[in-house]
Amino acid sequence: MTTDTQPTLPESQDFETSTTPDDILEIRTWLRLLTCTNMIERRIRTLLTSTFDTTLPRFDVMAQLERAPEGLTMGQLSRRMMVSNGNVTGLVDRLVKEGLVERIAVPGDRRANIVRLTGDGLENFGTMTPVHHAFLHDMLASIGRQDLEGLYELLGRLKRSIRAAEEAEQAAKENA
Repeated sequence: MTTDTQPTLPESQDFETSTTPDDILEIRTWLRLLTCTNMIERRIRTLLTSTFDTTLPRFDVMAQLERAPEGLTMGQLSRRMMVSNGNVTGLVDRLVKEGLVERIAVPGDRRANIVRLTGDGLENFGTMTPVHHAFLHDMLASIGRQDLEGLYELLGRLKRSIRAAEEAEQAAKENA
């Protein structure tokens, strides 16, 4: 999820610094994940701004559209980005004005548009992608490949655990 309104903390302070070894492990783990996410996001935002004069949300829109060459509806795009349609609309409007994205009417549905990258958008995104990938690689370089793969697997298990808890909560509501 990317938003321009996430809290930023001084580099010497983060969410995790408020914990103690006496706090429950689940709290410390959650705050460490949040801290790492915010640190990575802050560095990527800085890179995109200083190197390409763009924002992370704009980059994210282009990344989603690059993965779907046939285009996406605004609803699909907002779901993939985990933000509201309103947030995506403003970003897409600006990208359309810059000629990086185009809207195509959906035949038979006057309200729906498919959004996709233009040739200029593909070229622009293609310039940013290798720099973005290299930056992530450099940020995670001190973690060995095997450890990184293990972390990826553990985070997948965490994601499945969270989904299972959400599904159990939803089932309980439906049965109440």
